[in-house]
Amino acid sequence: MSDLFDAIADLPLSIESIDRTRRERDTSSGFVRATTTVHLSGPVLGDADARDEPHVGRGEDVTYDTEDHDALADAPPFDLAGEYTFAEFSAHLDDVELFPTKPPEREASRHYRRWAVESAALDLALRQNGLSLGEAVDRIPDPIRFVVSTRLGDPPTTERVAAILDAYPDTEFKLDPTSEWSEALVEDVAATDAVRILDLKGLYEGTEVDAEPDPDLYARLLRAFGDAVIEDPALTEETRPLFDGEEGRVSWDYPITGVESVEALPFEPEWLNIKPSRFGTVESLFETIEWAEARDVSLYGGGQFELGVGRDQIQLLASLFYPDGPNDVAPGDYNDPDVVSGLPTSPLDAPENGVGLDWA
Repeated sequence: MSDLFDAIADLPLSIESIDRTRRERDTSSGFVRATTTVHLSGPVLGDADARDEPHVGRGEDVTYDTEDHDALADAPPFDLAGEYTFAEFSAHLDDVELFPTKPPEREASRHYRRWAVESAALDLALRQNGLSLGEAVDRIPDPIRFVVSTRLGDPPTTERVAAILDAYPDTEFKLDPTSEWSEALVEDVAATDAVRILDLKGLYEGTEVDAEPDPDLYARLLRAFGDAVIEDPALTEETRPLFDGEEGRVSWDYPITGVESVEALPFEPEWLNIKPSRFGTVESLFETIEWAEARDVSLYGGGQFELGVGRDQIQLLASLFYPDGPNDVAPGDYNDPDVVSGLPTSPLDAPENGVGLDWA
């Protein structure tokens, strides 16, 4: 068990009821995003505060397939009522079927839903004990550097990047190159000097964003973006030699679900993208953060088009554990199809995090 998890493992947790709400929203990547928020309610414990009404902890299920959210909407609430410590509740979830009516469309969604329930429980436990996450783990929230993640359209152009830079000139980006990126487009994008991460999505399987390894594209990107972090390359006989001497720029996202997955990488990483929902459990997330900190691995947070409390929570985690990384945790309005005015810019002010997992 990690020291970070030890700090919250024994928090008393009392759950009386569970509820769910659903959200949908168009995105700049051309699909309708659906998520489900889990609400766990429980009484005030001890002298945590003087409120009479129950506390509510929330977590967001970022499962990508709308069919899985549809099935959840038709399912009865999970039977989670009871008295626990947080660690006991996490262990209890090992035996709870969180996809009760049908299996998920993809296996990774089991982690996403588990995280939604666990983060809601952690939020509730902290509230019932009058604590913020920062207080519980003895970390102080810091301002967060963030990047804006976007795709360049089909066919790809620099129009969206230019529109965002016109509205917010100091924006940094995380972009998803594709084989359709011509030499001229690569040069135009590189000339902005605003790209911090290039996500090659070479390890995705069975998704709409799968990208076959393209040695010519990889070579163009490595030449043009000399300082950018290169995320999730597919290392094949043709592409692996391109990264000789460039291993320190490589980051991993899709396969990272815990320490065991990190240790199974082709080489010890110097960068990791931390998407909390990929880990499923709070313990796995905290163990991986500590593993990375002990080895000076650079971390940054990753977003998944969260529509509700999930975005606040990944921002809070970034502020506590990796505030200076190129965090893909921009405010959600940056995902709107149209560029809107008046958005916060990087860095986001540090949250007060008065109680629970809230971003205040």
